[in-house]
Amino acid sequence: MSQTPNERLKEYLGQLTPQSQALLMQEFERAIARGEDQAVASIVLEMLRKVMRMPSATASASGNLRAPVRADGSRQHGGEAARLFFRPLEPFLIEGSLPPRPGQVRRASLMPVWQWLSREGAPEPLREFETAYSDSRETGVSRDIEISVRKLQMAAADAIFKLTSPAGGDKQRALARVGPPEVVEDLLPIGAVLHAREALDGFVARIPGVMRVFGDSQITSVCEALNIPTLQTPQVLPFALSLAIQRLTAPWQIIRLAIKIAASDDEVRVAATSYSVAVTIALHDLFCLASTLRFDIRRSQFANVPENLKALHDGVRGLRTELDLRQESTWGKQLASIRADISDTVQSEIESVPGRVRRILRQRPDKEIPIGSGIDGSEVDEVAALIAFVAVCRTYASELAINEVTLRSYSELQQYVEKATEALVESLRGGDIKARAYRQMQAQAAVRFCEVLFGQEYASLMSRAIDNALPTERKSSRAN
Repeated sequence: MSQTPNERLKEYLGQLTPQSQALLMQEFERAIARGEDQAVASIVLEMLRKVMRMPSATASASGNLRAPVRADGSRQHGGEAARLFFRPLEPFLIEGSLPPRPGQVRRASLMPVWQWLSREGAPEPLREFETAYSDSRETGVSRDIEISVRKLQMAAADAIFKLTSPAGGDKQRALARVGPPEVVEDLLPIGAVLHAREALDGFVARIPGVMRVFGDSQITSVCEALNIPTLQTPQVLPFALSLAIQRLTAPWQIIRLAIKIAASDDEVRVAATSYSVAVTIALHDLFCLASTLRFDIRRSQFANVPENLKALHDGVRGLRTELDLRQESTWGKQLASIRADISDTVQSEIESVPGRVRRILRQRPDKEIPIGSGIDGSEVDEVAALIAFVAVCRTYASELAINEVTLRSYSELQQYVEKATEALVESLRGGDIKARAYRQMQAQAAVRFCEVLFGQEYASLMSRAIDNALPTERKSSRAN
């Protein structure tokens, strides 16, 4: 009973057989691809991957020490072998319904590609790898696994390049056998990453671990690390840039690489270089962040909203100030669309906050308050979070095109809450005793809102005023 929900979930998943774990993972990946309850599916998927990456102690605890047996008597480790094979792609995998940008691959595409490799892409190298993997699990000797997996990765890359090359006639039927259109779309990026695995690993080893400021020295270091022919191809460069982005505290700053290569901030000159994909990546990531912000706001989940608002504000401002974008250009229109989306999402929510505050603090006549009336504490928490949200928006209002509505709503909230709190304090001094409990709940909600709007000191002052306004017998009973 002392275990947290996550620990209980981890223990339960660890007790499943490998086949059940793999099947459950596939089902949740499909659910995410269909857009169903992504929050729950993502949590379970993350926990599943942690469990399945654990050493064989997990299997031992659940009584599954040996792998399942094929019809020919050989051991089968298909799911674990596939994960080892696709490990170079792990930093670039995405889930959910949004389409991938350059430098990303859908996680749901991996299993169809693995199945295609086993059927016709590279069946012999794949069987050799599975045999070597199974033997290493049985004997505990793994020195040959790296050679075997690299051999399979190169064979898979060659098969993918052969299938996706424009030469060789009509290949639509062969591509259709790989999987649906989104899997075919991911096929060439998968092959590019598998083929360039050593170059990408070397690039990661040469760049700084964390780049809090992407200044001249860091830009020079990344440019030098990228100066390898394998990493300069149109297929591989987006993945190398994605690895660099993961080291940046402010991901939008990846555009500085493109500006450095073009030796200009003019978008025409930047777009003429191969590094223009960095701007495309930055814009796509801002679009996804704006979508996440919209999703969180609509579900009243404000925990990550301040951080996302700051990232959007900094990214939009960075692209507007460091790149000379034309309004009629593709990049200019994309950035304008992102700003408009953020403005529409945030503005509608901001405008609703004063009304929700008034519904909680509105003073009704005593006769209109039924005996036993109360205020939902969860609603007070949600409105307090919304007021904090409006306060955060003030900081980033100008860049996100929400300046006017934010300032107006925040000023209205301050004026209304201040007057309503004072009126509630006065109402507690008299009035119908039957309505006093409800008035006190209103006053406590008002104090909560004051803390967000005016600070802890003012809220404490109002709280003491409420205590002093209560009748003497009520205060004495509370003290006892």
